[in-house]
Amino acid sequence: MQISLILKGMAMGFAEAIPGVSGGTIAFITGIYARLLSAIGNILGPSVIAAFRKEGISGAWRAADGGFILQLGGGMVIGLGLAIVTITKLIEAYPPVVWAFFFGLIISSAIYVAKQIDRWNAVNVGLLVAGSVIAFILTTINPLGGSTNLFLVFLSGAIAISALILPGISGSFILLILGMYTVVFSAVKEAAKLDPDALAIMATFALGCLVGLALFSRVLSYTFKTYPNQTLAILTGFMLGSLNKLWPWRNAVSYRTNSAGERVPLMEEGVLPINYLEGDTFVAGVIIAFLLGLAVVFALDYFTPAEDEIDVIEEVL
Repeated sequence: MQISLILKGMAMGFAEAIPGVSGGTIAFITGIYARLLSAIGNILGPSVIAAFRKEGISGAWRAADGGFILQLGGGMVIGLGLAIVTITKLIEAYPPVVWAFFFGLIISSAIYVAKQIDRWNAVNVGLLVAGSVIAFILTTINPLGGSTNLFLVFLSGAIAISALILPGISGSFILLILGMYTVVFSAVKEAAKLDPDALAIMATFALGCLVGLALFSRVLSYTFKTYPNQTLAILTGFMLGSLNKLWPWRNAVSYRTNSAGERVPLMEEGVLPINYLEGDTFVAGVIIAFLLGLAVVFALDYFTPAEDEIDVIEEVL
């Protein structure tokens, strides 16, 4: 058992529970991104079946990198649970401080990813700008209305799960944009009561997630292998563009009802501290949290053995 893998999974679980923060970003900065892509591609590809036919269950387990997936996945489940108990309560009590931490985290993450690009040219700069614009637009889109139509549930699963392996884009935020956040989380709650409609929604959503992972992991693996600098440039742009969603001081302009029946902000606009209407500004706490968020990634980069992430990706893929 590798405690470090479980801890990294917990960090990813924390991230995925918060609209605006991506588990893929955490995977990248903790040095497991390449292995995660490879494991997802293998477990959902023909190599596992071939290994099973040749060597049985043990061979299939090794081909799928089962130990890695099990420990990382277990950590993510724990992280999601802790996020629900702790982070969500902290966001309710000290929202600017929590968002400032993630704001700093994403800025330093973007710098970290950009450092992996060994050649800057007009194309890479253009892709960075394009990624920033796309992510920014996503953070300003008025959410669609939710639907329990199983085809739409399937599509939402396929699209949202892609954010698990895409730095800069949050899966939970994609669900919010699609209007499916409340639908899916309400179904999770009702599925525990063995409600047949909720179980159908959960099964369809899970199937969409599997299909989305199978397709998108291959696309991303191909782009990393064939166009590594361009891929990293657009991912850096995604991170920078998503900062709009993480600005510490934001006033709500519309609301939604969550799975617990509570009225929570849906669309927000960033403002200066003097115009913040949602409570205390916590300016000093925001500055400290922002610097702490910056320091986390730079510390990971400093203490991690010097190794070119692109080379690792190409070796694994």
